[in-house]
Amino acid sequence: MIAIDKLCYNSRLRYENAGEKSAFAVITLCICVMSRSIAVAGVVLAVTGILTVKKGGVPVFRYLKFLTIPLAFLLLSTLAILFHIKREPLDLFAIPLGGWYLTAGTDSFFYAVQLVFTALAAVSCLYFLSFTTPMPDILEVLKKLHCPALLMELMLLIYRFIFILLDTADAISTSQSCRLGNRNYRTALKSFGLLGSALMIRAVQRSGRLYDAMEARCYDGRIQVLSESRPPRKKVIAWIILFDGALLIFAIWRRFFS
Repeated sequence: MIAIDKLCYNSRLRYENAGEKSAFAVITLCICVMSRSIAVAGVVLAVTGILTVKKGGVPVFRYLKFLTIPLAFLLLSTLAILFHIKREPLDLFAIPLGGWYLTAGTDSFFYAVQLVFTALAAVSCLYFLSFTTPMPDILEVLKKLHCPALLMELMLLIYRFIFILLDTADAISTSQSCRLGNRNYRTALKSFGLLGSALMIRAVQRSGRLYDAMEARCYDGRIQVLSESRPPRKKVIAWIILFDGALLIFAIWRRFFS
């Protein structure tokens, strides 16, 4: 099992109603993205972090480690927004490069910070859902929302194959390391190419075996998955409405009146 799946099944919020958790994560994410406000993003980051770590029981350092993964991509992607090459220097700083300047302005700096905080807060909403809700429960929510059955089956099969491919790739990589396949850059590059080709061949083979196994078990075009249904609680629904309503009012106030 991958780390996120282990944390999910060990979470103290594992047996809460999946519809409530999904509604909270999706509505909060939409408000955060539409507001484009650093203050709103900060509130969302704090609340989802507290719920995931304190209520869900996810170790704080593990949670922060997962947050650094998208943060690294966000910082790299905002460099193009922050820095400009112009003939005229901007107000934040300017480094002369011949007749040009590597420069940045105050507006572009605050826009880059706003983009990073908004994206990170949106990711924290998805982390909250991923760390507390198993995949079968999410599929059950999608089923109640009348999501196309074909799409849900594809999601389930892809989810299943993630574990198979990770396990196969780890076994091949360990075998290559035992044979000194990563002793230098050249051999590591060659080993990586061989790993990719072998992984693709085995994925095709295993997909064929999986389909044969499904056919042997009277597969009729639908994958039936047992899921545990927990009744929604009025108290939790009231808290979700109260928080998201207050967050929406705060976002509107920040957007139009501040």
